[in-house]
Amino acid sequence: MTTPLLQVNDLRVSFCVSTGSGLGYATRNLKAVDGISFDLHVGETLGVVGESGCGKSTLARAVLNLVPAGSGRVMWLGQAVSGLTEAAMRPLRKQMQIIFQDPLASLDPRMTAEQIIAEPLKALAPEIDATQRRRRVADVMARVGLQADQVHRYPHEFSGGQCQRIGIARALVLNPKLIVCDEPVSALDVSIQAQIINLLQDLQRDLDLALIFIAHDLNVVRHISQRVMVMYLGRAVEIAPRDAIYAQPRHPYTRALIDAVPLPDPQRERSRSHTPLTGEVPSPLDPPSGCAFRNRCPIAAARCATETPVLRMLGGGVQVACHFVE
Repeated sequence: MTTPLLQVNDLRVSFCVSTGSGLGYATRNLKAVDGISFDLHVGETLGVVGESGCGKSTLARAVLNLVPAGSGRVMWLGQAVSGLTEAAMRPLRKQMQIIFQDPLASLDPRMTAEQIIAEPLKALAPEIDATQRRRRVADVMARVGLQADQVHRYPHEFSGGQCQRIGIARALVLNPKLIVCDEPVSALDVSIQAQIINLLQDLQRDLDLALIFIAHDLNVVRHISQRVMVMYLGRAVEIAPRDAIYAQPRHPYTRALIDAVPLPDPQRERSRSHTPLTGEVPSPLDPPSGCAFRNRCPIAAARCATETPVLRMLGGGVQVACHFVE
């Protein structure tokens, strides 16, 4: 096995949140990411799924050192990333890029497509002259399916799918090794989603990219990922190869998420039986004791209220955090 491109060990991110008002004013600690560990190899896609507010985006930003980690370690090709100053991070920024959720909001409306895509080159590769920048921008636009005569258009002149292609081109222009995709298709129509997913797969194959693909749609994650990590309230509850996690989900939360995905065949959908997931995700400011999922879990027992399950290896690359996984 080759050395991982990225190694994350027991990563924790917390925020101080002000609550109350007047005499009841207080500051509380919100654990957004609570002890996440995983690794990522060259050319691999790790899908990260979970309900809104579970810490997926915070995890992505902590991996890129865009938000400070409270503890834990992020290693990039054996070099520690967590805690580096911005000046020390600059050489690594070329290798780690991000695609955002809202394609239009992530683009500066005052800049043309060419200016947007060339901006990372100006910031992180100042040794490249204007002629080389234009050539690099033209090449990457063609690679993502944009036309040469669109370079002088502004974001409002593009469709949502085209804006996301500009975002992808901006991430690619520095020839990175890792791209974090933070729900890159959730704001797009279904037909456009498929085009963007296929584009990312083609780019990954051609450029040997590693991807962290964040989504709440399990069908999308299944299509693009080699491994899947399921998050709940800041913690990883299951990590497994894609085929294993969909064929035999081990954690009750993973089973509930997969059961919630409708089948395309109406007859099969009507005939299958499953127990829907009830209740709301607890507040990270006031999480349940023991297992954070126990208030919604159909198999919870007294032990779940007092003992926090740890993520343990079951074999075949499957890791599950549940007392009753067997």
